[in-house]
Amino acid sequence: MDRSSPVPLYYQLAQQLEAAIEQGGLAPGSLLGNEIELAARLGLSRPTVRQAIQSLVDKGLLVRRRGVGTQVVHSQVRRPLELSSLYDDLETAGQRPATRLLSHAVEPATAEVAAALGVPEGAEVVHIERLRLAHGEPVAHLRNHLPAGLLDLDGDVLAETGLYRLMRTAGITLHSARQTIGARAATPEEAELLGEPAGAPLLTMERTTFDDTGRAVEFGSHLYRASRYSFDFQLLARG
Repeated sequence: MDRSSPVPLYYQLAQQLEAAIEQGGLAPGSLLGNEIELAARLGLSRPTVRQAIQSLVDKGLLVRRRGVGTQVVHSQVRRPLELSSLYDDLETAGQRPATRLLSHAVEPATAEVAAALGVPEGAEVVHIERLRLAHGEPVAHLRNHLPAGLLDLDGDVLAETGLYRLMRTAGITLHSARQTIGARAATPEEAELLGEPAGAPLLTMERTTFDDTGRAVEFGSHLYRASRYSFDFQLLARG
């Protein structure tokens, strides 16, 4: 702790704890101990420690358990807004990604999917539905449509790695994407799948991805737990 800094001590402590959680130094389920023990160990006042802990409780990273102490719940996934896959982002952040394959089938394209992929309505497309987990907890429900014949996929491969990594391995060069982000309440079915209460806020994302020839190679319609997930933006002022 830098006691000469104008940054409040509680905020410095909260930042250090949050960094330890995000980097895996404090894994889900880890105990911090009670406020008295923490204050004595860190040489801080009890109100300072209480304020730092409360700020992380409010973020959903910590929980207070009577008779147990303060416990790490999970780290929130912060994803940079760039053309990357959730699997790769989770892996880079040390979040131990895993995938549960829910569906993998060839089906006729709906009007929405056909428009996104630039194929005739009713044309055959590949539909993949997956549940993405981090540290064993659901993070996102992913639905993807691909043009038929784009990739040779099987269930084992889809459960082991990310879709964009498979595309790159197949020689597809991802160039750009058109993306829309929104939010809505979870239906009972979505809430059960993602481990949230019915009506919980979910982030939504629709993305159409193009290769270096301008061909649409993927249309994704994804749901993310707002309690576990956020997008990071970098905004530049116009000159």
